[in-house]
Amino acid sequence: MNTSILSSLIRLGTSVFSFCSSVSKNPEDWSEVELFSWFHSGDWRHGWNMIPDESINKLVLATQYYKKKELWKKGFTFLKTTNLEKIDKGRYELKGKELYVIVDEYITKNEQDTNFESHRMYTDIQYLVYGEEKIGITDVKNTTEITPYDNSKDIIFLAAEQNNYRKAISDRFFVFFPGDAHRPCVKVDENINVRKVVLKLKVN
Repeated sequence: MNTSILSSLIRLGTSVFSFCSSVSKNPEDWSEVELFSWFHSGDWRHGWNMIPDESINKLVLATQYYKKKELWKKGFTFLKTTNLEKIDKGRYELKGKELYVIVDEYITKNEQDTNFESHRMYTDIQYLVYGEEKIGITDVKNTTEITPYDNSKDIIFLAAEQNNYRKAISDRFFVFFPGDAHRPCVKVDENINVRKVVLKLKVN
């Protein structure tokens, strides 16, 4: 066998072995290369082929995923196997209060009619089935409180100087952890009807 080809195969095998070994460790101990490889491998999406937005905190994702891997798997399996365009609006419990889904349709809003929000008990996986909207994203540390935290609804409304808007369309999804303030529902050009699926995964 050609020496250069053999060397390449050895390097590839070493790289794969190193990454596969790393997934059994605490993600906080991974190198940046291992974290990047895990995120972009997409195995954690369990066959759901939508694109994860680059705003997602990769380290927090990996850490939370390995804490409750079966819940994440169940959630992504639902997203993969369900006709999200035709399923009725409403709430669907996948595992009681541990994991549930909200399907909704609404008209996107003018920016002045929206606020940042964040949650403490749940992680949000948000996917726009059709339509488009802007979602502002920032760290909770960069916000000020507008209304106090509502424990019954697990939500607090906030204001921030910077919006850091990302465009939500039907080929990608977002993940918001406690600590991630997000400002959804903002119109792009016009106020249009959209359909969104929000998967709520209990953190603790």
